[in-house]
Amino acid sequence: MGKAFTIQEVVARTGLSVHALRYYERAGLLPPVDRGASGHRRYTADDLNWITFLLRLRATGMSIRQMRAYADLRRQGGATASARLALLEAHHQQVREHLHELENHLAAIEKKMHSLRSTEERRDLLDHSTEQGEY
Repeated sequence: MGKAFTIQEVVARTGLSVHALRYYERAGLLPPVDRGASGHRRYTADDLNWITFLLRLRATGMSIRQMRAYADLRRQGGATASARLALLEAHHQQVREHLHELENHLAAIEKKMHSLRSTEERRDLLDHSTEQGEY
């Protein structure tokens, strides 16, 4: 068996809080976590990889409900690969659409910044020419 990680080590490696990790367990996102003789949770490298994947799904806007559906399929094994792929493909499309929307918003912000810079440059030129005329 590989190295086991304490909940504090998982917190340090993933950025999740202890509360969030326990929530992920209760929500059915994580498989049951092994416990040491002391009763403390002991996470495996596979658990860490799965948590990291869940964080990526969450960071890209997947809902907890969708993540739970994916986790449920994953627990059912290889026979659900096509269903998991379909779920990820749908999410991938949503992320792509969101990225496109963000790119459009970013372009509008950049256009406004360019406009404001041009206005400032014209104002600076006018101020400079007025100063020279005062001498």
